[in-house]
Amino acid sequence: MTTLTIKKQSYKVVFRCDASIQIGSGHVMRCLTLADELARQGAECFFICREHEGNLIEDLRQHGYQVYALPLENDIAVEPEDRSFLAPTLTHSHWLASSQHRDAELSRLIVEGLQPDWLIVDHYALDASWEKELHPFCKNLMVIDDLADRPHACEVLLDQNFGRNPQDYAVLTPAKCQVLCGSMYALLRPEFAKWRDYSLEQRQHNKLTSILINLGGVDKDNVTSKVLKALQTKVLPNECAITVVMGSTSPSIAAVKQQAATMPWPTAVKVAVDNMAELMANSDLAIGAAGSTSWERCCLGLPTIMLVLADNQRVIADALEEAGAAQRFNLAKLESEPLALDRCITSVVIKLREMSRVASSITDGLGVSRLAEVLLP
Repeated sequence: MTTLTIKKQSYKVVFRCDASIQIGSGHVMRCLTLADELARQGAECFFICREHEGNLIEDLRQHGYQVYALPLENDIAVEPEDRSFLAPTLTHSHWLASSQHRDAELSRLIVEGLQPDWLIVDHYALDASWEKELHPFCKNLMVIDDLADRPHACEVLLDQNFGRNPQDYAVLTPAKCQVLCGSMYALLRPEFAKWRDYSLEQRQHNKLTSILINLGGVDKDNVTSKVLKALQTKVLPNECAITVVMGSTSPSIAAVKQQAATMPWPTAVKVAVDNMAELMANSDLAIGAAGSTSWERCCLGLPTIMLVLADNQRVIADALEEAGAAQRFNLAKLESEPLALDRCITSVVIKLREMSRVASSITDGLGVSRLAEVLLP
């Protein structure tokens, strides 16, 4: 007698997200974090990414995911009736290197073949017009957003910003959309929750012996070198050490290493690290961008001097400074006022312990598990 084995249909999730020199790496990295958790629980995950300069397509493939690459199409020929899709109606429409309609056409060819249970979109240049074109080819659609500046057509929307209220999306999402807001949903890799207790135990003092500098995964304007140069005017403790972390796609790596070699204190430049939580846990102070890495620092209670490197980071910076979890520093002062960073560090050092306490209350690092409970049956 022949036994017929029927393979159980896999639970499929498709991500549409991009990374580039201009966009940065945050959108892809948080989607990768979510994909890792969903895959761990049995889902089959796929990515659709455009081939921007500074993309992370090969990184995703090295993590074991199938990636469908979309070509750059800034100069595509558009039919007359399609020209409306090229109008720069969205603040970040230039991030797409295509029209929404053309992007939807190419993405649809992929999504229609996969028929995923979830299509997850994390892109400031896409809105409800794109989502409506793709929705018929997936069972459910989820949007990851930070801006609350455009309409969406989805079943679930996540905004992980501290202080964000679901009411901010009331007129931007369908009535039945489940809106998940707040830093309790911050998409952090499991290593941050793992290192949390150790990190918080290290912060029962206001000593400054180690500084961690991380200005995002790209730092296209080489702000890192400016920070190092400004630090040279600060009299740090003799035992102080500086660690700089940069992404592999940053165009400033060589310049930063050259600047680091001139520092009066031991200054290590690390590229594409895989132990960020450990580095943060063993640092007394961070100087970092007010982007998605903010939630990693908060989870570990790492006091931070924040720099706003993009307009979309202002909401995060304002909320964290108002709460007392971090202190904002004006980017323009790095060069115009050489001693400004010195004064800022001096004011922060006396409140490291309190700043750590407030920061650690903002997120516990378990957001990706909470979101997985929503997405998986």
